[in-house]
Amino acid sequence: MANHKSALKRIRRNEAVRLRNRYQHKTTRNAIRRLRTEEDKKAAETLLPSVVSMIDRLAKRNIIHSNKAANLKGKLTKQVAAL
Repeated sequence: MANHKSALKRIRRNEAVRLRNRYQHKTTRNAIRRLRTEEDKKAAETLLPSVVSMIDRLAKRNIIHSNKAANLKGKLTKQVAAL
């Protein structure tokens, strides 16, 4: 158990941040899944910018690696273009 007041606060803070990161990551994964299963080109094109924005946000906050974000965005854009 933590011995300092600041350590206790840090434990609480870490848990809150962890849950927020987990929620954002899961939400983005669901959006990516939704985009991949989309068969209508118009709908996919309207969904793509919001998904790319979510991916960029995760990369900026170091929830996912920037290279992974780039790979995801490239693959999704290519898939939408091929519809």
